[in-house]
Amino acid sequence: MNHIIEPVLDENGIKLALQRMAMGIAARNHSGEPLGIVGLISHGDILARRLTDMIKELGVSAVCGSIDISLYRDDIYKLESHPALRSSDLPFSTDDMRIVLVDDVLNTGRTIRAALNALFDYGRPARVELACLIDRNCREVPIQPDYVGHLMDNTRSEVVVKLQESDGLDIVTLRSKA
Repeated sequence: MNHIIEPVLDENGIKLALQRMAMGIAARNHSGEPLGIVGLISHGDILARRLTDMIKELGVSAVCGSIDISLYRDDIYKLESHPALRSSDLPFSTDDMRIVLVDDVLNTGRTIRAALNALFDYGRPARVELACLIDRNCREVPIQPDYVGHLMDNTRSEVVVKLQESDGLDIVTLRSKA
């Protein structure tokens, strides 16, 4: 079966989207409250590191971490294979912090629901915000992002995010069946 691949964001588009998101996150940092940027493994953690660096360049102090939500998924019992477990890395207490969860694609919202459950196992943040590179706008649960890199119409096509650190290039594409 052939797939049609359409570019959504190239390397520069991803960089500009992340810069806008970083500026928004930094602008909401009031009175120097502790800020933690927490990415969802496997692409959200890469984006979280990039956002943290950009936020620091804007003069705002931030720490970065990552969480694995594999065991928190509500569809874990439906998966044919067991999820690959990876180590979460939260080298700081989330108690009383402003936490920004970061993911590459926000689709139904179920992944973020799982991430919230995982995050609260690490402590009780003062507040939690959500940043996503791509918002597909196909929610099944009432979760909305605070920071969005690129908003898409509800599409049946698969969104594919590739990042330099894991895939050798930065690009976001739509892949649909021909």
